[in-house]
Amino acid sequence: MSILVFDIETIPDTELGKRLYGLEGLSDDDIAKAMTTRQIQKTGGSDFLPPHQHRVIAISVLYQREGRPIKLWSLGTEESNEKDLVHRFFDGIAKMTPTLVSWNGTGFDLPVLHYRSLLHGVDAARYWERGERDQQFRYSNYLSRFHWRHIDLMDVLSGYNLRGAAPLDQISVMIGLPGKMGMEGKLVWKTYLEGNLPAIRNYCETDVLNTYLVFLRWKLISGGMSAKSHASACADVRAMLSNSGQEHLLEYLKAWQQPA
Repeated sequence: MSILVFDIETIPDTELGKRLYGLEGLSDDDIAKAMTTRQIQKTGGSDFLPPHQHRVIAISVLYQREGRPIKLWSLGTEESNEKDLVHRFFDGIAKMTPTLVSWNGTGFDLPVLHYRSLLHGVDAARYWERGERDQQFRYSNYLSRFHWRHIDLMDVLSGYNLRGAAPLDQISVMIGLPGKMGMEGKLVWKTYLEGNLPAIRNYCETDVLNTYLVFLRWKLISGGMSAKSHASACADVRAMLSNSGQEHLLEYLKAWQQPA
């Protein structure tokens, strides 16, 4: 069995906003402000855009397969366009058929990826499989909420009750992880406009780390792994971070508290 933990970072799809609301001639920043203003008016308070109005600028993943070293990386390069990033994500699913692990992937990340795949015509047939071509997907697929081919930890830990949902950052800190480190979702657009995509990719990777380590703790409490196996898996993460040679991962390791 293999695990693919993932997270995405997005910005407003200003090209869509321009067409939807007739905003030709405005800067991207002004279009984004107009889009969020309309969203506030629509919701009565929230400026968070609906999934179809987001554009993907980073996808980070952690791949873990029994007997092999864990690997953490951001898909593509800083020059990759959105279509390439989305293609790489669904192509990885087609090639590896991993168990997906996310935090609020059902509520946000995957709907965004659905719409962006639709926009770019990206082949995601393996992801959408429900048993028509592969019978094993009839009773275990990526799309049914209560199957285990995609584990949305926010959903699972809240008991599938929105009122019980919690932010990844706070749950990470609760169990002794660094949580957010100098970046958060609301700063992504500003950071993107400043041309600092590497910082966004790094931030996305640390969110994937938080998600994976929460996943390991959930596996421990749910009987999916022993205390010894949990300690070994955490040690593997520490070793990967220590050997990474990447400043943001070494900073994460330094900030990671030893569990009580």
